[in-house]
Amino acid sequence: MQLDLGRHEMVIVGASLGMLRWFSEELPAGTVVLVEEPDVIERRGLERFAREMAFISRVVPAEYQTGLDAAALIAREPALATARLVMPGLEYAVGAAARLAEALGLPGAGPAAADIFADKHRMRLLAAEAGLANPAFALVDSPVAATEFAERHGGRCVLKPTRRSGSLGVQIIADPAEVAGAWAGTASPEEPPEATGRGLPTGVLVEQVVDGREHSVELLVADGEVFFANVTDKRVLPGRAPVETGHTVPTALPEATRRELIEVATRLAAAAGFRTGTLHSEWIVADGVPTLVECAARLPGDMITALVSIAYECGFIEAYLRTLRGERPALPARPSGAAAVEFLLAPPGTVTAIDGRRQALRVPGVLEVQLDVAVGDAVAQVTSSLRRSGHLLAWGADPAEATANAGKAAEQIRITTA
Repeated sequence: MQLDLGRHEMVIVGASLGMLRWFSEELPAGTVVLVEEPDVIERRGLERFAREMAFISRVVPAEYQTGLDAAALIAREPALATARLVMPGLEYAVGAAARLAEALGLPGAGPAAADIFADKHRMRLLAAEAGLANPAFALVDSPVAATEFAERHGGRCVLKPTRRSGSLGVQIIADPAEVAGAWAGTASPEEPPEATGRGLPTGVLVEQVVDGREHSVELLVADGEVFFANVTDKRVLPGRAPVETGHTVPTALPEATRRELIEVATRLAAAAGFRTGTLHSEWIVADGVPTLVECAARLPGDMITALVSIAYECGFIEAYLRTLRGERPALPARPSGAAAVEFLLAPPGTVTAIDGRRQALRVPGVLEVQLDVAVGDAVAQVTSSLRRSGHLLAWGADPAEATANAGKAAEQIRITTA
């Protein structure tokens, strides 16, 4: 990236270690001030991590995941006033980053829009008010209420926390009798490693099951105007845990459907009053109608930024940062090729052997093979994106070729567990 940034001029709220490692190769020394929860700094060794990353100038402790007083933080850390852009590094930092940007007079999502997209129930209410297709839904406080909902909607339902990401706590229930046993997994979901020890309060949303292929829409927005849009095809696990297993950019959908997905995502952004940044919304096309799954007011995860950059031959993250700087960078309107990621899902157990990496790298179009487990590691059942075992990244001339290349490479990897 060729960003004109001086010391302390970029603030990242929330530490995504993977993103920070990528930034270490792209950003000038001393550029970034990292704001993180005090207990997370200590638990994850972020002071030591930051010393190894020349682009991080300092780490500022601040409680933000359950609400940020931006004015108090600036009063305590007046050097933050020199910042030229503020970005959230995590789902749980979206609201705090929006408030800090507004307090500093910098572009951002806006606190109201950030709060809507950080709460899946509020997002549902907004979409319904805007006339967008929603499944039936209800905020419930007991397994009895969720069971009654399922019984009213064909015996199936989706349970999801109102405030989590990466499919944590999301469950597709096929029989109302299963709700009681599944309740705790959603009401008290696994805490991600980046969460504060104070806990992340969440409610439980129960929704009607929507059947169909899933897609996401990535928007870049400046001052409320969408100036770049992409549609991604998604693959998810069947069964109770709909964890994402792969993505392809661009979509293989017909042009009319692609445009309709962009149109409804744009309507969602406008309804929320989203100001500046990126929106990553997920949709299921059911009976030809794009139906909202959820939406995040941050960079998409799961390698989608890399897929967009490859397929469009652009720097998507650089464009996002320039947008937060108040610019409107030029991006290609159409992709010149395609890219796909396939995630590795090892069976539960202790890893005894990993084979096939060299063979995977020899598959045409493969760009990267990353293994996130090693021999001796314990692998749990895949119930969220945190429990996947690696990924393969590939390109192709079109979506079908890119998807096939990634899938063929994934077939070469054998993770043996006992």
